[in-house]
Amino acid sequence: MITLIIFLFILSILIVVHEFGHFAIAKRIGVKVEKFSLGFGPLVLSKQKNDTQYCINAIPLGGYVKLAGDNLEEYKGKPNEYLAKTPGQRTIIILFGPLLNYILGFLCFWLILFVGYPTLTTKVGGLIDGFGAKDAGMQVGDKITAVDGKKVDYWEDMQKIIQNKKTATEVHLSFLRSNQEHTIDIKIKEKQLEDPLGQRRNVGLIGITPADEIVKVKHGFFQAFLLGINKTWNLTIMTYKAVWRMLTGKLALRESVTGPLGIFYITSKAASLGIIAILHLIAVLSVSLAIFNLLPLPVLDGGHILLLAIEKVRGKYLSLKTERIITQIGLTLIISLAVIVTYNDLLRFFGDKISKVFK
Repeated sequence: MITLIIFLFILSILIVVHEFGHFAIAKRIGVKVEKFSLGFGPLVLSKQKNDTQYCINAIPLGGYVKLAGDNLEEYKGKPNEYLAKTPGQRTIIILFGPLLNYILGFLCFWLILFVGYPTLTTKVGGLIDGFGAKDAGMQVGDKITAVDGKKVDYWEDMQKIIQNKKTATEVHLSFLRSNQEHTIDIKIKEKQLEDPLGQRRNVGLIGITPADEIVKVKHGFFQAFLLGINKTWNLTIMTYKAVWRMLTGKLALRESVTGPLGIFYITSKAASLGIIAILHLIAVLSVSLAIFNLLPLPVLDGGHILLLAIEKVRGKYLSLKTERIITQIGLTLIISLAVIVTYNDLLRFFGDKISKVFK
């Protein structure tokens, strides 16, 4: 039950922030907002304030902002209607939804880096047979303090240095054992691993696994700000690379895209790890939602922006017939994608349980 509440809370935040972006800039530009809706389906709550009806619906898996005169069937030529505005102004209205999601993601990363997040220390928790660390005499409980003379405090930093030395023959480690410092040279074994984008690359390994020793890492206000920008940018680049690899068939859709069912499963895991894990999930989902919405597909914000660019070049609106066809194609694509993603989520996260039921 708690997981469900957190899941709905996260979805609601993402949706409200996105739709508020459209809402706020539309009002600013002078477009009448008729409805601000959270969710779909049967109406649960409704409140009229000024010209806008604020609604909460029974199915909290989306939301929308209804702008006056936002289609040719309803457009009456009034100055406060959506279609009365220039293509540039309408592009800004559309763009601000994803933009606020993107900003929300960055703010969450900034907050995490500022208040502190848990990370593994360099304490060795296990040794793998056939690799250099065990052969060189390292022991469980050793705490690595430097790699090739470079001080390290956290497992991730140490791991990056060692993996990048894949072409080297050995690495020089300093470590603490029973509060005494030791140094050792360890042979590196090169191995091919698959990264999150499905690309196989060679990395250097010495055959150690981390202990369960965790410390809290905090950064200063301005340093956290800069690191938050960097983290948001890196996630953006990685996401676009993943989209490109999916389009070119190099990355399976099943392993790289998740829907509400998968998000619910991930939320249950994040909830058990605490508020920082939930904030991180919100950050990743918010940035991903912004990027997904900017894809040039019908119905999505990116699709609307593409159509506005075409309108700008043509110098006139698309016909009502064309608008309807594009909307139908877009809805078909989104519904088909939702079905495929949900099916994949069932197999990926609940496949074992489903197979047991039918045994």
